[in-house]
Amino acid sequence: MVRIAEIEAGSIAEELSLQIGTRIVRINGERVRDGIDLTFLLADTGLELETLTPSGEAVVYDIEREPGSPVGIVPAPDTVRECANKCVFCFIDGNPPDVRGSLWLRDDDFRLSFTYGSYVTLTNLGPKGMQRLVDQRLSPLYVSVHATEPEVRARLLVNETAGDIMKRLRFLLAGGLDVHTQVVLCPGWNDGEHLERTIEDLWSLGEGIRSLSVVPVGLTRYNVDRPVRLLRREEARRAIQQVDEARTRALARRDLGWCYSADEMYLIAGLPVPQADYYDGGALYENGVGAVRRFVDRFAEALLHMPRLEGRRVRLVTGRSMAPFLRERASLLAGATGAEVDVVEVANAFFGETVGTAGLLAGADVRDALGEGREDDIVLLPAEALNADGLFIDSLPLARLEAALSPATVLSGYDIGEALASL
Repeated sequence: MVRIAEIEAGSIAEELSLQIGTRIVRINGERVRDGIDLTFLLADTGLELETLTPSGEAVVYDIEREPGSPVGIVPAPDTVRECANKCVFCFIDGNPPDVRGSLWLRDDDFRLSFTYGSYVTLTNLGPKGMQRLVDQRLSPLYVSVHATEPEVRARLLVNETAGDIMKRLRFLLAGGLDVHTQVVLCPGWNDGEHLERTIEDLWSLGEGIRSLSVVPVGLTRYNVDRPVRLLRREEARRAIQQVDEARTRALARRDLGWCYSADEMYLIAGLPVPQADYYDGGALYENGVGAVRRFVDRFAEALLHMPRLEGRRVRLVTGRSMAPFLRERASLLAGATGAEVDVVEVANAFFGETVGTAGLLAGADVRDALGEGREDDIVLLPAEALNADGLFIDSLPLARLEAALSPATVLSGYDIGEALASL
């Protein structure tokens, strides 16, 4: 059942006096299991809604509506389907004890894959669950493959049932779904000849496999070398070479690159990040593929429209990974704005020195790196480091950081131009 969390004003649901808290049990005789079911079943113009009011009364509503006319039911968030694996590289095992509570959730939910592009392993779905993906046309899906050899994938995921990934992918593709795939590369586990096998196997499945992203394993001081270690420079370079060989074939046969190395692979390898055309116009930013290039290109565009900030100090807060890119461009930003520009590289004491991404900066580490604020300061925070409630990953509220830096002006944005434009 799905619980109604909100009724849209002026909607059919409001006209019917549906109550917040009412549960939708069935639509046209079909059981409503979650928000995906609700959306799917509400597509009909003739609807019979079987409901259960907050007081426990069963009420049936018959609705006839014009095509495209919304019913106006906003469902409560679904309970997240949790992971059935114990992956040897699981980032949750690397969480500090006092990390934000929501980050302890081991989600592996196909609904989040379809709606938000989260990668899932498919190991917690039985035959009925797999059939539902096809029946409801939940495409594209984003699947963490990691390895196509059954014994290698089972070892990585610590799940004896994980080895049937090729069978599952074939089922989805036969049902007409498209799939984006990824490999989290763990040296000594699924690299080298295993990565080569994975690339070949996924390519052989045809154009329904829309992409393959190869992402280096990320570890913190709490799980590094237990049992997986970080990639070394030469290993990252070898993996990039394997990806590039696959790309050469894909470009020749399908006119797109298909296979992509994540930005962090290039940073580990000490190689320049690719140009924008590497990503075929569809960079997978949430998977760490293309975000650095997007930042670099947007920065160049934003320089033409920067506000003048003479007498101010702009402090660019970032992690270890992006700090070199910001330092290379600090003088350009100073010239465009007239401001003094200070790149503040924050050491990640919260997760440890192995974590360099700005999106995982803790508020306390940011506060310590910045020190006292000045009235002429403009502090630019990476928006990725804050959640929708304005909390850093260590649960420090943005408001508390702003208070600590007062009288400085504190801004956040996904790029520098966006942040400064809000002044």
